[in-house]
Amino acid sequence: MSFKSKGERYSTRSFVSKKWTFLLCLGCFCAGMLFTNRMETIPESKGIMRTTAVEAEKLKLISEGCNLKAKEEKHVSKDIIGEVFKTHHAIQTLDKTISNLEMEIAAARAAQESLLSGSPSSTDMSSTESSRKRKYLMVIGINTAFSSRKRRDSVRATWMLQGEKKKKLEDEKGIIVRFVIGHSATTGGILDRAIEAEDKKHGDLLRLDHVEGYLELSGKTKAYFATAVALWDADFYVKVDDDVHVNIATLGETLVRHRKNPRVYIGCMKSGPVLSQKGVRYHEPEYWKFGAWGNKYFRHATGQLYAISKDLAKYISINQHVLHKYANEDVSLGSWFIGLDVEHIDDRRLCCGTPPDCEWKAQAGNICVASFDWSCSGICRSADRIKEVHRRCGEGENALWSATF
Repeated sequence: MSFKSKGERYSTRSFVSKKWTFLLCLGCFCAGMLFTNRMETIPESKGIMRTTAVEAEKLKLISEGCNLKAKEEKHVSKDIIGEVFKTHHAIQTLDKTISNLEMEIAAARAAQESLLSGSPSSTDMSSTESSRKRKYLMVIGINTAFSSRKRRDSVRATWMLQGEKKKKLEDEKGIIVRFVIGHSATTGGILDRAIEAEDKKHGDLLRLDHVEGYLELSGKTKAYFATAVALWDADFYVKVDDDVHVNIATLGETLVRHRKNPRVYIGCMKSGPVLSQKGVRYHEPEYWKFGAWGNKYFRHATGQLYAISKDLAKYISINQHVLHKYANEDVSLGSWFIGLDVEHIDDRRLCCGTPPDCEWKAQAGNICVASFDWSCSGICRSADRIKEVHRRCGEGENALWSATF
């Protein structure tokens, strides 16, 4: 009995012991696996972390080096761009200087040819050297004809100064005023002798190497600018008809506003119809060049009065032999500037009407530069009426002497 019970106890203990032994072994195995993985992982992660830190440090150094290099390259590129701009500016300045020298040489050559041909008057010939040494504000050329003696005398009696006042105007204000006329078809004839006698009396004519004629006004315009730019170094060159009233001080004040622009063309800009019908006034024989019937001219200054800067006058002088002449001289002048970098100034004070128009504007403080009748393309019966226009619309002589240009 005792043996049996003893054996049973032994069997039970043995059974329990095996179960717990199995569980204990399983637990130890799992713990061993966990411990083994942890031990293996930790060194591996630390190695990776160390490797990552080293690589990050290397990448940082490389990045800093790249940034430094990029900054240096950017700085170098800025310096290069700056040098390129400086070089480009220097080249532009040099080109402009060369261009100006070429224009000066060509203008001097044209002037020499003009002077050798004997176109200017003897008075202007004798003063050429001294006049070219100084700078003038403007040269006003009054277009006139052999048959316009009364008009010239009426202008002399109104807005064109004479004698010592004329000389004072040139010396103190830098303003040259001359009647502009060529010669007759028979050089040395009675018409030329009459003009020479008139010039000896007044000393206010500029003779051109040009045959006078209404249909030759475009050629006369070229000859005037070429001769004027050869005789006088001025900022502006003005052309006005001898039946137009001019306020010289107001004209000067108007022009000086555009002194900084080297290529300026000032006047009352218009764009009239191209007249193809023969026999009508202002007929354009080359109407077909302006497109279909009924087309208008390009924008240009009306011919009663306009002004151009020195560079444009030189351009005309240099290229006068190849510039095309249309029937109307104001159209011709406008065509010569097409394709050039020229600023067109439309100033309506250069084409006011006669009284009461110019008188009302003068009373309002807006004095006109020039006054004439559109219906007559000048002051109607100007020899008789210009004195009245001068009295009612003139700026007064004091305005001229007190003006600062």
